[in-house]
Amino acid sequence: MLVEIKIDEEKCDGCGTCVDTCPVEVFEIKEEKSVVVNPDECLVCMACEVQCPNGVIKVIE
Repeated sequence: MLVEIKIDEEKCDGCGTCVDTCPVEVFEIKEEKSVVVNPDECLVCMACEVQCPNGVIKVIE
């Protein structure tokens, strides 16, 4: 399954909620922004998208 994870870097404040929420470590915080480091691990649970306080993550199947 191919999944695309988009992060609006302009609006991302690097809070780390996605890192804490993701069960499989798809995200890392680099230079105060969230970065997708393991997209192949994504379970499409949508937790990152739902929990992001700034609404900057989109998971696209």
